[in-house]
Amino acid sequence: MKAAGAVFGEVAGWERANWYGRGDVAAEYVHTYGRPQWFDCWETEHRAARESVALFDLSSFGKIRVAGPDAAAFLQRVCTNDISRTERGRIVYTQSLNERGGIELDVTVLQTSPNRFLVLTAASTVRRDIDWLERSLLDHETVVFDDVSNSMAMLPVMGPRSKELLSKLTDADLSLEAFPFGMSREIDLGMVLVRATRISYVGELGWELLVPADMAAYVYEQLVEAGRDLGLEHAGYHALNSLRLEKGFRSWGHDIGPDDTPLEAGLEHAIAWATDFVGKDALLAQKEAGIRHRHIHLRLHDPAALAHHDEPVLRDGIIVGKVTSAAYGFTVGGTVAIATVGSEDAVLSDEWVHSGTYEVVVDGRRVPAEPSLLAFYDPSFSRPREGR
Repeated sequence: MKAAGAVFGEVAGWERANWYGRGDVAAEYVHTYGRPQWFDCWETEHRAARESVALFDLSSFGKIRVAGPDAAAFLQRVCTNDISRTERGRIVYTQSLNERGGIELDVTVLQTSPNRFLVLTAASTVRRDIDWLERSLLDHETVVFDDVSNSMAMLPVMGPRSKELLSKLTDADLSLEAFPFGMSREIDLGMVLVRATRISYVGELGWELLVPADMAAYVYEQLVEAGRDLGLEHAGYHALNSLRLEKGFRSWGHDIGPDDTPLEAGLEHAIAWATDFVGKDALLAQKEAGIRHRHIHLRLHDPAALAHHDEPVLRDGIIVGKVTSAAYGFTVGGTVAIATVGSEDAVLSDEWVHSGTYEVVVDGRRVPAEPSLLAFYDPSFSRPREGR
C-alpha cells in the first residue's frame, strides 16, 4: 500500500491507508482550513468506486468469532434482525440493543459453519463489542467469543466493474442471479479460497473479500494486476467515509450509539419484529408514543462549505441538533451530512422534518441545507442490489 502512495492514519493500533498520493501531490498531510491538498486524490478514489472499480484495504475491521451449541439462539436473542437467514448463506446486518432500546452494537453477522458465526465490526469497537456480548450471555448458554481480527485481511472490491475484475480470477459464478446481494460464500481466487460477501458500505456493486492473512499479499497482487485495464484505483478511508455518507450509512460511535434507538436512527429495516430480542418492548413503546429526535440527511447548498461533525443544525432559525458526521459528496456536488435533530414540543413526523428551513453553522456562518429522510445518492438502493 505504501508503494502505491498510501498516506496512513491510525485507529486502535491499526495503521491503515486514509488516501493515496497521485501525480505531483505529496503523499503526506498538509493541514489547512478549506479543501486540503489531497482533495483531488480523494475525488479520484471516490469516483472510481462510483464509476469503475476501487480496491480498499479494510483489514482493520474487527472479526469476532461466536461459536458453541447455543451460538445461534444467543445471537437471535441479542440481535434485532433475523439471524436464521445466515443458515442460507446470507450475511445479516443487525443491531444489538440495551433494555432501553439503545444501540450497543452495529454489526454484520455471517455463518461460517454449523454453530459458528463471524461478527464483523469496526476496528475501534472490537473489545467493547466482545464485552457487550459476554455480558449479554445467560448462565445456561454455552457460547465462546474470540477476536480473530488478525487472522484475516479484508480486501473489498467495489464499483460497477468489480464483477468484471473478479471474474478474471475465479471460476465461481458471480452472476447477480447466482450470487445475489447479501450472499456470502467461499470462492477460489488464484491459489487460495477466500470468503466473498456481496455487500457494500459504499453503495455500489461489490464484494468484501476475507482472505487468510498469510495469503493477503498474494491476493492483493492478483487484484491489482487484474484491474490494470479496468481503471482500478486504490482507495482509502476518506473515500470510504464520503461514499457511505452519500448513501446515508450510519457509523457507530459517530452517528449512533447507546442513546439512539433504531427507530430514531432510521434503521427499522434491520428489525425483525417477528422475533424476540432484547430491547423490543422499549421499541414497541416508542413506536406507539412517537419519536422526538431522529436522524436526517442534509446536503449543504454552498459547495465550498466543508462540515465534519458536531456543527450546530438550525431549523427555522432555532438550534435543534447537530451534525454527527459529514464529508464532501463528489457524486452529489456538495457536503453531505447525517444529523440528529429533536424537539420536546413535537413528535418528529416526516412532515415535521420536511416543513422546516435548515442551516448548518460552518466556520461561524450559517449555510443553508436541504433536508431528506432518504439518501441523496441512489435512494432506491438499486445499484448494489442490481449491479447498475
